[in-house]
Amino acid sequence: MSNPTVVGFSGNIARPSKTRAFVDFVTRDIAARHGLSASTYDIEDVGPSLGTARWARDLDSQAQPILAQILSADVLVVGSPTYKGSYTGLFKHFFDLIDPAALRGKPILLTATGGGERHALIVEHQLRPLFGFFEAFTLPTAVYATDKDFTDGVLRSEAILKRAAQAVDEIGFVLANRSAGRVAAE
Repeated sequence: MSNPTVVGFSGNIARPSKTRAFVDFVTRDIAARHGLSASTYDIEDVGPSLGTARWARDLDSQAQPILAQILSADVLVVGSPTYKGSYTGLFKHFFDLIDPAALRGKPILLTATGGGERHALIVEHQLRPLFGFFEAFTLPTAVYATDKDFTDGVLRSEAILKRAAQAVDEIGFVLANRSAGRVAAE
C-alpha cells in the first residue's frame, strides 16, 4: 500500500505567488502533522496545454501526471488568488476537465488570497459550490488571507496561522475516521 498523499493545487498564474506559498504551507503542514507525502502544483506547473485542452485527454505529458496526482490524492488543498470576486479562469478550466465523479468524497481544504477583506467570501460563494458540484468533502474551516497577512511572501498573521492550524486539525479527524471505517469494514 502506498503512502497516503496530500496534494496542493494553486490557481496562481504568476510566480512568485503568495497563493502558491500559502497552499504549499498548508499542504506541508498537513503532511508533517498527519504522516502524508506532499506535493504542490500551480497553473504554471500544468503548462501551456491547459489553455487549449477541451478534455483531460488533451493535456500534454507535463500536465497529465499532475492531474493523476490530484485525482489519486487522499487529501487536496486548493487555493486561488481572487480576481473580481472569484477564482482564476485557468483554475476553473483545470477542474472543468475533471470527471464530475472523480472527486466524490475526497477531503478538500479550501484556501484563497486577495488584496483585501472584501473578497473573503470567495471560499463560500465560489470555491465551496465548485467542489460541492463534485460531491467532494470540503472541510468546514476554509482559510482566506489578504496581502497584509504576508511579509515578503510568507504568511505571518497569527490569526490566519491559527485558522489554518484548525483546518489541518480537521483533516486529522477526517483521516482518523476514514481509517477507523476501513478497519471496521475489514
